[in-house]
Amino acid sequence: MSQAREKRIRVLVVDDSAVMRQLLAEILGSAPDIEVVGTAPDPYVAREKIKRLNPDVLTLDVEMPRMDGLTFLRNLMRLRPMPVVMVSSLTAQGAEETLEALELGAVDFVTKPAVDVAHGMRAYAETLIEKVRAAAGARVRRLALARAPAPRHSADAVLPRARPSRALRTTHRIVAIGASTGGTEAVRELLAGLPPDAPGIVIAQHIPAAFSGPFARRLDGASALVVREAEDGAPILPGHAYVAPGDRHLLVERSGARYHCRLSDGAPVNRHRPSVDVLFRSVAQAAGANAVGVLLTGMGEDGARGLLEMREAGARTLAQDEATSVVWGMPGAAVRMGAAEEVLPLGRIGARALELAQAGPRPAAAAGEGGR
Repeated sequence: MSQAREKRIRVLVVDDSAVMRQLLAEILGSAPDIEVVGTAPDPYVAREKIKRLNPDVLTLDVEMPRMDGLTFLRNLMRLRPMPVVMVSSLTAQGAEETLEALELGAVDFVTKPAVDVAHGMRAYAETLIEKVRAAAGARVRRLALARAPAPRHSADAVLPRARPSRALRTTHRIVAIGASTGGTEAVRELLAGLPPDAPGIVIAQHIPAAFSGPFARRLDGASALVVREAEDGAPILPGHAYVAPGDRHLLVERSGARYHCRLSDGAPVNRHRPSVDVLFRSVAQAAGANAVGVLLTGMGEDGARGLLEMREAGARTLAQDEATSVVWGMPGAAVRMGAAEEVLPLGRIGARALELAQAGPRPAAAAGEGGR
């Protein structure tokens, strides 16, 4: 019994609401492999309890008295990095703050329902528990090392967006990206290194509906690409990236020589909408060998089978390696089933995806070969 207890994930719950602290402790404590070692109403109490209780994972509210959650997180990730799951409200302001928290180093987040908090959180119990489990095994770095340098924009990075000829060009190559836990920062880092004339990019990131718009805007400001939340029927153009809305599947369709975004309200796949498997399958069918598939950090297996379908259709396929992934679930599953042609650290994926897109389809003889 004592050995089993030692292996349990030790969690400290930090929230200014007594009701929320009780709910989170109750939900997490119901899992046999999780132990809630304490709760704290604000960051000052949390700081002392972290020193005394040495938790494995912290759940942290964004809005708190005395010191807000982002300030506390910034200090924590600089001085004592540890896995943190943010607890955020489903509002536009909550989305911006949560995305900033992920940029600062938080592993993942859960959302508070706007009404009937008790019922809403209990309905979300399984997801909350899974996210804490994933966080316990996540790779966390000090803030100074975790953040990618902000891109240096110049006139060269801005002016090409307005060139009249760009709107008339047709994209013959597509890069499809899928990500989940840790993906908001991984996608941001990847896009930040791409030139303004990169092939059209489609992105499926597991994210709530209220967050996908702010996420796209953050990506737009962090890269030389034009990044937008995908709209049904929108043409996929070079130098543009399209983020799947948080409550709809994103598919790629081809009409003549052009590719278009298609949005679907279909059932969740792998419990997700948008699903990476859905996006990748559509790309395999619409673009085949004219595509590059990239599967980044994430919990679960969504996207692994879709990446395999892309590879079988002749596309070039990349997966993020374990060392640079926050959670090596999705890319790890892809590697195990032979879906990834290459397994690379995050910092090399963007350049390699461009090389493969420019090189075109791989030789037929190599179509069935595996590779790391």
